[in-house]
Amino acid sequence: MTHSVETNTDTAVDNPLNFRSSRPLLPYGLDMIRSFPVFLRSALYVIRGGFLIRPFVIALTLGIAGAVLSAIEERVPDIRAIVPSVLFPSHADPQVAQAILVSIATSTMTVVSIVFAILLMTLTLASTQFSPRILVSFVRDRVTQWTLGIFLGTFSYCIAALPAARALPYTFVPVLTVAGAMTLAPICVGWLIYFIHHISNAISVNNIVDRIRREAEAVIDELMPDRRCAASFIEAAEPSAQELDFIVASRQSGYIRFVDIGRLRSLAKSYGVCLRLERRVGHFIPEGVGLLRVSRGDRVSPERARQLLTAIDIGPTRTMQQDVEFGIVQIVDVALRAISPAINDPTTAISCVDQLGCILIRWLGRAPPRRYHYDPPHVLRVVIPWSSFDGLLDLAFEQIRHYSIADAAVSLRLMRCLGDIASVVDDPSIRSRLLDRGKCLVADCNGRLRGADIERLRQRLARLEFGVAVED
Repeated sequence: MTHSVETNTDTAVDNPLNFRSSRPLLPYGLDMIRSFPVFLRSALYVIRGGFLIRPFVIALTLGIAGAVLSAIEERVPDIRAIVPSVLFPSHADPQVAQAILVSIATSTMTVVSIVFAILLMTLTLASTQFSPRILVSFVRDRVTQWTLGIFLGTFSYCIAALPAARALPYTFVPVLTVAGAMTLAPICVGWLIYFIHHISNAISVNNIVDRIRREAEAVIDELMPDRRCAASFIEAAEPSAQELDFIVASRQSGYIRFVDIGRLRSLAKSYGVCLRLERRVGHFIPEGVGLLRVSRGDRVSPERARQLLTAIDIGPTRTMQQDVEFGIVQIVDVALRAISPAINDPTTAISCVDQLGCILIRWLGRAPPRRYHYDPPHVLRVVIPWSSFDGLLDLAFEQIRHYSIADAAVSLRLMRCLGDIASVVDDPSIRSRLLDRGKCLVADCNGRLRGADIERLRQRLARLEFGVAVED
């Protein structure tokens, strides 16, 4: 594939990092407006997975419902007749309504305090045993968020309805509102039982790594929607350093979490330049280090450089928005802790190897994410580096291979996983790379495993050489 890059025929910029333009800088507010699409996506990602937004919305909604329902009931007292007298016999004593609302409110807050204190202690122990990075998946757990929201919402509902039950200046009992609180109370009890059941399963290591694997596969599906074909391996030539003569430095330190490729391509076309992202999604970038290389540096003023940077979301922690490697890193962390002498849990490491194999098979089944972006056709605008299969393979298995050479069970499962991956691909180069790693595994285990175990490992290596899935 060939492409053209708009080259710079004017005077080269002597120091691109210190380039200045005579045009005034854009106001900070305008920068925020132009970066709104990236900000909105990051905000939506936090809302979907954050531990604050969903419980707050649920609590606020139920609190407003309690206040509005009590106000409507006071204006239209006839609606109280729909509440059976058996459920609420005292329609004239506000003290009974106050006692019910106060009891439900205090009980829910007591349960929230105790349950979530125990939950935090459990998560602390889980993060110590498995990996602190798995806390991200617990924070994104929707059942936990709904549990907190329902309990806090019940409390808010009761507190908002409580002022309506009064004896002065006239007696009023919000019967329907109190009945609503009495309905929320058994709902909270049932949800609490379900939450205990859910969290007891959620802290199981198999469920933890399975959830991380599903999140990583969802990222792969979004980044790589097309099936792999022979044309997927064709790549264009990289622009040279002479063509990309201008450097745009990062204005903050952090991890690259999301790149708005469409906005970068649109900006590059409007400026008449070509640009290349210097680091991949998930990599750390210090402030002042070059993040973008751009052609035609004379066309990139400081305000234009800021606009380019607004298309890249940088934060203090990695996320799973576009970062498949982060999912692999979490599972590898769990596996390494499991095979450490302090824990010595090869069964957990085997589960991690199985899930890593699923991620790599999903990756191989899809066309690689687009690296080169053109607008118009054959005019290269944006180059985005992505992880290669070799990089993902090393990230997934190299550390596990290094630390498991004395563990027969993990080494055998690792060899079987390589065979599973080889059995689903037809590309000889990929099979060759898998075979090389299998040979390295056997070489490392020589002298460390018993004769029967090393023989089984060699048999699986032989099956790997023919691209056949290994059977136990």
